Amino acid sequence: MTETHATTTPGAPVFPPGRYGRRRNPGRRRPWLTAVLLAVALAASGLVTFRLYQQYGDPTYDAQVITYTDITDNQVVVAFRVTVPPGGSAVCLLRARDVDGAEVAREQVTVTAPGDERSITTRHRLATSARPFIGEVVRCRPSS
Repeated sequence: MTETHATTTPGAPVFPPGRYGRRRNPGRRRPWLTAVLLAVALAASGLVTFRLYQQYGDPTYDAQVITYTDITDNQVVVAFRVTVPPGGSAVCLLRARDVDGAEVAREQVTVTAPGDERSITTRHRLATSARPFIGEVVRCRPSS
């Protein structure tokens, strides 16, 4: 069936018959589908956020470098403070880097809070393979 001037609205384009296939009628909108997809996406992103926080964001094992001293060609002494659960212990990863940023030492240190204290302040000497520029605490995690 072809379109005629009587069946088209003024200003609507007139297409040659059979050239563009059948014309689509305006479909029904499904706002509930959009809402369901949005809810699923939010739930998935919340789950990913929760898992990443569990894996990397444990604020009960917080480490702060107080100072790094006694820098020589083959060592650096790192003084740091670790916050742990009361009476807990932590395994901290320390490293030293040279002026260019290359790692010259890396060591894991286990620290334990005396009694029911939450804060541990300690010093550790890192033996280095070259002259260090800085000593750092990379991370602390619960000891196994």
